[in-house]
Amino acid sequence: MSDAFDLEGRVAVVTGGSRGLGAAMVRAFARRGADVVIASRKLDACETLADEVRKETGREALPVACHVGRWEDCDALVDTVWGHFGKVDVLVNNAGMSPTYGSLPEVTQELFDKVLAVNLRGPFRLSSLLGSRMAEGQGGSIINVSTVAAVSPSPAEVPYGAAKAGLNNLTIALSRAFAPRVRVNCIMPGPFLTDISKAWPEAMIEGLERAVPLGRGGQPEEVVGAALYFASDASAYTTGAVLKIDGGAAIPPA
Repeated sequence: MSDAFDLEGRVAVVTGGSRGLGAAMVRAFARRGADVVIASRKLDACETLADEVRKETGREALPVACHVGRWEDCDALVDTVWGHFGKVDVLVNNAGMSPTYGSLPEVTQELFDKVLAVNLRGPFRLSSLLGSRMAEGQGGSIINVSTVAAVSPSPAEVPYGAAKAGLNNLTIALSRAFAPRVRVNCIMPGPFLTDISKAWPEAMIEGLERAVPLGRGGQPEEVVGAALYFASDASAYTTGAVLKIDGGAAIPPA
């Protein structure tokens, strides 16, 4: 069964790939034999991780600066990757943002548009371009990274939750649009203790012990199993799925 998770000879693109869940997925894909594209707004962070991946795994790692909220950056990323590798087998739409705000009336049009651009418009554009090329070629897998806020939002993440709910919907729509050659699935994480969580108040961290049935936040490496499953032939008969990975924190509406 382990052979089903093999990614030897494949090319995987991960947006928001330089840190957090994205970096964990990049390392996992490379360890299973894939060449990886690390895309993020900060090129230096992508280059640092790319060097680590090359040294550890011997796989090719291509760092690319990309702001997925910008249509033209998405187009440039596709052109760069296709020009370098000539194909893409796996796309992970992981880049996201959830800025804070004081109250709902204080949410500006600029903030609202930026949240939707990064969390929904970018994945739509990248999936449209790469999914179409995958469908015309040897097929592939698209993995969207949503959040439990898409089904159980708090007042502090209204635009973010709405955008990610759209991403869940996009997952199902694209799974039908690109079938049968391209599978499209979604990972829906709960609270994960990535580098971003270092800025969380201590009380918030402690609150996870009460709010999460498993009694803690997740570690980045704990998303890897789902990512490898969706990226590989292990999920050959899975498409349009949204997999919640949150320690049991969120109860989706019936």
